[in-house]
Amino acid sequence: MDTDQQKQSILSSPQLRLIGGVDEAMYAEFRNQLGAAPTEGPLVLALTTLGGDPEVARAMGDDIRLLRDAGRDICFLGKAAVYSAGATFMASFPVDKRYLTSGTRLMVHERQIAKTINLSGPLKSCIAQLKATLHEIEHSIAIEEEGFQSFVEGSSVDFETLREKAPDNWYIPAEEALDKGLIAGII
Repeated sequence: MDTDQQKQSILSSPQLRLIGGVDEAMYAEFRNQLGAAPTEGPLVLALTTLGGDPEVARAMGDDIRLLRDAGRDICFLGKAAVYSAGATFMASFPVDKRYLTSGTRLMVHERQIAKTINLSGPLKSCIAQLKATLHEIEHSIAIEEEGFQSFVEGSSVDFETLREKAPDNWYIPAEEALDKGLIAGII
């Protein structure tokens, strides 16, 4: 069997399969499947998601990074839809370990917030409430930009291009992702 056939064989049988919203339940399932996965050989994680909590995606990505740092070979396989927090999670894999199935779409967008601020009380406490919200927004933007940089690292897409496209929900078909070097291959 040649190298491409071996890769196809490995990628077509993921040991970890996640589908649904990126949330605490997905994280628990991820940890359960990871605990039951073989401890030797390459691991393949398949994901289909319409998005969810970007902080849960970052936590799962940190688990992947720690395993890679310990010498584990782990590949990402996006199937059908890898949107929003799914793309955040995919960014924790180096480009040469990212794959999509044919017809899969990635979607990257800016983080969003829905918050109502009710000011009440002494004026100085109102300033503190506003500053706290401003800090939340500023730090969320910094975290978003770190994720965007990881997403494009090693590809032909530059950070500024991603920042320009993200406000409008950038949908990226598998073929375009491959052409732009965002993934290593399509299966």
